[in-house]
Amino acid sequence: MTIKKILKLIGKIILGFILFVGLYLLSAYILSRIRVDKEADDSKDVTIYIKTNGVHTDIVVPVKNEQMDWSQDIRFENTVSKDSVEKFVAFGWGDKGFYLETPTWGDLTFKTAFKAAFALSTAAIHATFYKEIKEGKDCVKINISKQQYQRLITYITRSFKRDASRKVIYIKTNAVYGKDDAFYDAGGSYSLFHTCNTWSNNALKKCGQKACLWTPFDTGIFYQYGH
Repeated sequence: MTIKKILKLIGKIILGFILFVGLYLLSAYILSRIRVDKEADDSKDVTIYIKTNGVHTDIVVPVKNEQMDWSQDIRFENTVSKDSVEKFVAFGWGDKGFYLETPTWGDLTFKTAFKAAFALSTAAIHATFYKEIKEGKDCVKINISKQQYQRLITYITRSFKRDASRKVIYIKTNAVYGKDDAFYDAGGSYSLFHTCNTWSNNALKKCGQKACLWTPFDTGIFYQYGH
């Protein structure tokens, strides 16, 4: 193969990549602006939140109420603080390599990014306890019914991998973000088309709340809530 043909092939690959990225971003923008409407249910039995760190969206729920005690599986002892008076727990699903091997963007490697983009690695759930939650640009309060919360409970619990005794699998690691969080093995695979924010968006759909038709980004979710 001549140098001219090689350069022509490289050019086609680069052009194809640019077109793919452009189509991906355009699709993400359009589909994230298409709203899945909230269910017509006026019951406001349980307060949940959606919370973002600017990239990643978490679903925040009460640690304990009459329907669910998350601390039975997501144990306070698994955090550095071991603080048992926390009132809320936030759940985020994502790529295990990103969570455990990339504490900052400077630590991101091509291998980790490639495996995450193309569903070649496993997933994890990041659980963070909070004593209080403050509404703001990065946090939206949502009131849902008991029936809707039960569907959300089912969605979150089914996202965990479990051992032979049906217990969630705690990941022992020092790669935590603070004193009140821990990681657990999760099912599924992260990809360009099923990101951490896609998981959160699907959680909102499951419990009958406003959501995007599809989104890989947190901005799509928060757009639906006027943020």
